[in-house]
Amino acid sequence: MKKLTLAAGLVALTPVGALAATDCADMAGAAPAGVTIREAVALPEGDEKSGVAQCLLRGSLGERTGADGKAYAIGFELRLPEGWEGRLMHQFNGGNDGEVVAALGTGTGVGTPALERGFAVVSSNAGHDGKANPDAGLVGGNLFGLDFEARRDYGYGAVAKLHPVALALTEAFYGEAPAHVYGYGTSNGGRHAMVAAERMPEAFDGILAGYPGFRLPRAAIQHAWDVQQFRSVAPSLAESFSKDDLSLVAEKINAACDGLDGLEDGVVADTSACQQAFGPAVLVCAAGQNSDCLSADQVAALVAIHDGPTNGAGEVLYSDWSWDPGIASGNWRFWKIESTVPPWGMKPIIAVMGAGSLAHVFSTPPTLVEGSPEALEAYLLGYDFEMEPPKVDALTAEFPESPMQVMSPPNADNPDLSELQAAGGKLVVFHGTADPVFSFNDTSDWYGKLRENNSAAPEFTRFYAIPGMPHGRGGNAADSADLLGALIAWVEEDSAPEAVPTAFRADNPEAGENAGKERVLCPWPQVLRHEGDAFHCAE
Repeated sequence: MKKLTLAAGLVALTPVGALAATDCADMAGAAPAGVTIREAVALPEGDEKSGVAQCLLRGSLGERTGADGKAYAIGFELRLPEGWEGRLMHQFNGGNDGEVVAALGTGTGVGTPALERGFAVVSSNAGHDGKANPDAGLVGGNLFGLDFEARRDYGYGAVAKLHPVALALTEAFYGEAPAHVYGYGTSNGGRHAMVAAERMPEAFDGILAGYPGFRLPRAAIQHAWDVQQFRSVAPSLAESFSKDDLSLVAEKINAACDGLDGLEDGVVADTSACQQAFGPAVLVCAAGQNSDCLSADQVAALVAIHDGPTNGAGEVLYSDWSWDPGIASGNWRFWKIESTVPPWGMKPIIAVMGAGSLAHVFSTPPTLVEGSPEALEAYLLGYDFEMEPPKVDALTAEFPESPMQVMSPPNADNPDLSELQAAGGKLVVFHGTADPVFSFNDTSDWYGKLRENNSAAPEFTRFYAIPGMPHGRGGNAADSADLLGALIAWVEEDSAPEAVPTAFRADNPEAGENAGKERVLCPWPQVLRHEGDAFHCAE
């Protein structure tokens, strides 16, 4: 088991060593000082959420009153299966956190859920209650950003504080410490995972990070950029690009790029080559053409979105993006253009949750915005790319660490992960090439820099592109790989992952004729090539 190195400045809770196993009903008495167990219940096999016989613990630590006068605590649940295999997973959750998601160890890249594999699994709310401000409308889940300690817990503190507690409780229950400790998360949870790799390099034997928002405050700047581009061509976000418009973009990208990997299957496996092969000018209507094309203004908006946000001096504020046929997926549209949620005014996620986070959590000082869909979109429309972006790097007496310092891995712009390497940890990162929220290019650039800085990076890290996948499962993508299983084999059997089997899910209507077909994911920078009847990975 890895010993824990806590982030500097955080108070460590002393784990309670256990000499013998503890009954589930008695686990409240095994909690470390400062930890309250409010529920300890033995669940039989066939439990509705997992089907696994287990001891379920729910509790909290670090209860306090914030600078905003609100009550805060790190709420958590720990599930301890009867058929324990000696492993613990720290499940990092996504979005704004704010709720204790069931500690099942499920999600993209996991395969069989971790709890069903015999993992003990811990999950938390990252230090705040997302329902603490019910009268604030759509920004209720963001207002924790007015309290610096809550920001820091959301960024990295809650993971560091909870981790030794989870270790102690697991050891108390089973009478022995976990033999192997893992961390897993996607989206904001993927960011948590990458932060843990830098801040807690000795805490985990293996970390799995999916489509990580590891520079989340900068990625949030893209929301304002996108909304302003979309609204430059239409009076509403939903009208800016129809579903047919985005399907046309996907068709044109496939026409230029689908065959680059040797197989025309509606999926662009060679993403890098596609960026050279595809030119968005082919989308523009020719003189007299009024179908199967886009207006020049629409194409200019898409180009600007893919180029990424800049200020007046041309300085890059986040990242560029890959052109990918996954732009036609329902997931891409739901995040960027139009949702199906009436309380959001049918506005996309970036215009509600994203706007609230940018204003209240990722800006110093915070910007107060009303919680209506209209007010949030208006905030993004009025976002000044000269005045506002510096706020993601700003600090004050009340906020002594900037949003980027709180949220991102300490060496995000210049990684070498030498401490994780020295500790013997393994890190697997994966990202869909059509992600509309966090740029695949940003993650692939990070990995390229890591390999430049640390020639041994392939000895303890892997990065996998998932062609066509948006933000999580969806699109015409082979998105069912068991990357957790590959990580376990690497950690416990010293079997380094190479090509990892995957498939297009049979129940995914967006996969079309690919549904049920098998593929493999290739370790970056290799891509999947098709020759004859065979697939292989090559650069």
